[in-house]
Amino acid sequence: MNDDLTLGDDGHARCSWGCSTPDYVDYHDNEWGRPVVNERTLFEKMCLEGFQSGLSWLTILRKREAFRDVFCNFEPASVAQFDEGDVLRLLDDARIVRHRGKIEATINNAQVLLKLHESGNTLAGLIWSFAPVAETAPRLMSDVAAKTDESIALSKDLKRRGFKFVGPTTAYAAMQAMGVVGDHLQGCFVREECELERTKLGRPAPPK
Repeated sequence: MNDDLTLGDDGHARCSWGCSTPDYVDYHDNEWGRPVVNERTLFEKMCLEGFQSGLSWLTILRKREAFRDVFCNFEPASVAQFDEGDVLRLLDDARIVRHRGKIEATINNAQVLLKLHESGNTLAGLIWSFAPVAETAPRLMSDVAAKTDESIALSKDLKRRGFKFVGPTTAYAAMQAMGVVGDHLQGCFVREECELERTKLGRPAPPK
């Protein structure tokens, strides 16, 4: 077993980062890399990846319930109605990351998502249309990219449509979290489960 895999107390080999804290064990095993097509969940993941920019993902993960509370469980129709008063309220809430640009981007992105729906498209269809045609399973963490040609293209498309805080690195982190790409390491017990789920997934229709 290579150094980037860690054997847990349960006897399962995991990506080493997935064993570093109990929070990460749960997230690694049950969420990260598992395919998602639900619109609300995709919106939440995209927003939280934007908040993570420049910070540790563990910080965001531990604040996730607070984020869900203040952003109406990331229901786009509700978040889209937020105004300057809501921005000020959130900037005063120490439970979340108090960054005006990221807060305003979340509200903006909810509004853009509603327009996307009005056009007959979905966020799932848009994001999954950038899934790579072929992948090589990473063996080491150094094999895992920070961004890819697909995430660069996705970022450009999202920005063109009006989404904010969706740079190529953020877009790739979201693709990893949503299971659009499979970056669990070779030998990680979760990888096979995620790949099976991706195989069985009914891919959403690409944007018109």
